Amino acid sequence: MSDLMRTPLFNVYKEYGGKTIDFGGWDLPVQFSSIKEEHEAVRSAAGLFDVSHMGEIEVKGPEALTYLQKMMTNDVSKLKDGGAQYTAMCYENGGTVDDLLVYRKSENDYLLVVNAANIAKDFDWLQSHVTEDVTVTNVSDNVAQLALQGPKAEQTLQKLTDYDLSTIRFFKFAEGVEIAGKKALVSRTGYTGEDGFEIYCNNEDAIALWNAILEAGKEDGVLPIGLGARDTLRFEANLALYGQELSANISPLEAGIGFAVKVDKEIPFIGQEVLKKQKEEGTPRKIVGLEMIEKGIPRTGYEVFVNGEKIGEVTTGTQSPTLGKNIGLAIIDSKHAELDNEVEVQVRKRRLKAKIVPTPFYKRPRN
Repeated sequence: MSDLMRTPLFNVYKEYGGKTIDFGGWDLPVQFSSIKEEHEAVRSAAGLFDVSHMGEIEVKGPEALTYLQKMMTNDVSKLKDGGAQYTAMCYENGGTVDDLLVYRKSENDYLLVVNAANIAKDFDWLQSHVTEDVTVTNVSDNVAQLALQGPKAEQTLQKLTDYDLSTIRFFKFAEGVEIAGKKALVSRTGYTGEDGFEIYCNNEDAIALWNAILEAGKEDGVLPIGLGARDTLRFEANLALYGQELSANISPLEAGIGFAVKVDKEIPFIGQEVLKKQKEEGTPRKIVGLEMIEKGIPRTGYEVFVNGEKIGEVTTGTQSPTLGKNIGLAIIDSKHAELDNEVEVQVRKRRLKAKIVPTPFYKRPRN
């Protein structure tokens, strides 16, 4: 028997050719067909992901908003019912606890969606700061999550519901939407750089929804997608991955998600003073895009040099399926971070030339 955790969809992976790996203690599919084919399906049609390993935490009570303002870097008071917001939680020193989504169901009822590897840590962090009139509940074990991403996501999902999905705008959600006869929370969010939906349902409904969505999308070229393509898609769109672009040692500002840090909120958040100083004075390091000039792939952890001096390291890198180029993200000393600057990446025993390029590497075409 495997000691790895499994999602409610584990038993259907094999039917679709899924090859599983240990991903942070979870037994998850890295691919179903091939990473490249799955990546291209999401960019050109749509793909269906099992993201049930992600964590869901409820925050409820009369003081829920005040509490969340203290815990989150973004301004949660800007959310209205049915709205979602990308944010981060920080330690006192400005390092990142996690990046996450906050959904506002009502004035006193919020859902937080956190990274799988951080569920226990995030829950403990939230609990340790909880105030009267607030309850924090980890409901991760009761919730399955599917993500349907790509330009044909809406037309595929619309076949399975009477709810007008076009009314769910970007970073908005609707509760109690009936899809293929199952009730779900449907949110227009994602982690691929494409349009699409994240669908939260009861565990027992996950397999029926998975099969129904793939069947409905068959003629549109919708495929099941594994973790491999999930990573190349989010990387091309410059969406941070906790543990790589964000960590306890990397602040949200260094990671380039300053748009989710509001340092002038009325209620100060944990780490606000440090981040305010970073915003005013600039960060000593920052995440930049790299494109290889010489032949080689910049992998996670590879060191970056200028004139023989180490200036940082690669956080994510691969050959981009969309662009066909060897590219990477790296955290480097800010003084070397200007566009078109040349650097060298230590690829095994050789230092290969690369240049600093704008991010995101990929932006979806607008209609």
